[in-house]
Amino acid sequence: MKQNILYSALFAILICGTTNAQEQLLSKEEAVNVALENNFGIQVAKNQVEIAENNKSILNSGYLPTLTNTTSANYNRDDSVIEFPGVFNSDGSPRADVEIYKAEAQRYNSTLNADYTIFDGLGRRYNYKRLKEQYQLSELQARETIENTMLQLFSVYFEIARLTENQNVLQEALEISTQRIKRAEYAFEYGQNTKLDILNAQVDVTNDSINLLNTRQQLANTKRDLNVVLNQDLNTTFQVDTLVNFIPKIQLEEYMGKAALNNVALLQTDKNLMINEYDIKVNKAGYLPVIGLNGTYGWNLNQSAASAFFPGTNNTTWNFGLGARLTWNLFDGGGTTVRVKNAKIAYANQELLKQQVALEVNRDLKNALAIYENRLNIFKIQEQNVLTNQNNFERSEEQFQLGRITSIEFRQAQINLLNAQTNKNLAKYDAKLAELQLLQLTGQLLNVKF
Repeated sequence: MKQNILYSALFAILICGTTNAQEQLLSKEEAVNVALENNFGIQVAKNQVEIAENNKSILNSGYLPTLTNTTSANYNRDDSVIEFPGVFNSDGSPRADVEIYKAEAQRYNSTLNADYTIFDGLGRRYNYKRLKEQYQLSELQARETIENTMLQLFSVYFEIARLTENQNVLQEALEISTQRIKRAEYAFEYGQNTKLDILNAQVDVTNDSINLLNTRQQLANTKRDLNVVLNQDLNTTFQVDTLVNFIPKIQLEEYMGKAALNNVALLQTDKNLMINEYDIKVNKAGYLPVIGLNGTYGWNLNQSAASAFFPGTNNTTWNFGLGARLTWNLFDGGGTTVRVKNAKIAYANQELLKQQVALEVNRDLKNALAIYENRLNIFKIQEQNVLTNQNNFERSEEQFQLGRITSIEFRQAQINLLNAQTNKNLAKYDAKLAELQLLQLTGQLLNVKF
């Protein structure tokens, strides 16, 4: 009797664990939107794009003139005594010393300097283009970060979905095992079976309960993992959408055909190649002269103190000047030549890297397609396997109720169905993740509905 109460209480707790709260559904689209807004990695990538955007602006191009102002003020105070040794007045008396106390002098000046480079060997032009390519490269890097985050998001999201479906399967298995206890007890009371049938049913309830509790714990942990990806409160609870739709094969083939134009890794190698090309041109600018203009406009005020022989003066000056300069580094010790050669080597290396990346992407595409098709076939087989085991379980249940098979045989049919259902769940989400990985390689991951 005590054992019956214990199993009834355990079953009630497990049932309540799935019905004590109405969790809000977190759809795939909502999860994507939250991740795009809150994910730490995506926020950092967006900031890097903003930095690159600032760098490519006209304010960082070198095309604008520079204007500087220099202002200074100086103050001097002198106390002096001037002696005239051997000098006598007309009456024969020695000439008196002259004392100057607090002789103050001030000097003020302010100058505006304007400088503008007319021609710098085209280095400024190519550097400006290089910064634009760098900005586009940073956008591609941000896109790659977003794509990787989406894969991370859905790997966790689909794991929650898998565990949710497994939890439902285990819940149903527990209910069946609990009913077996009651049936075994009634049959024992009427002398239709032995105590062993009750004990077997109790063992199965215990195992099903432990499996269900472990799955719930894994589910709770995985939801916290998703909250980290979404950068939201770790205690936020939700349900996920367990419906999975696969993209038609003809559409995947179309994406595969355009992968060379859309794959983010290939696009980044193209941008790096352009950047290296501009590096060569920027360094070649060192062979050409630099022509510039400069102008000044200044104001000076000098206030000198009175001396023993001259009165104090105030001198105000306004000046304006224009100039032009031509600088041609005819020989810099070979530094420019070395930089140009190294830039050309870097460009050649980037071409080799592009070929390598293209080969690797082509391999990854073929592998990803093969993996996806294989996992999709496994999922279809597992779906059929569930139907077969469901039919076998229902027939076994009928035979068990008629007393034609033992509880052990019935339990084996139940375990077979349980394994088939959990394997189907795993195959379904494995196939969908393989599809998403294939979409990333084709460059279409952010262009499809999840």
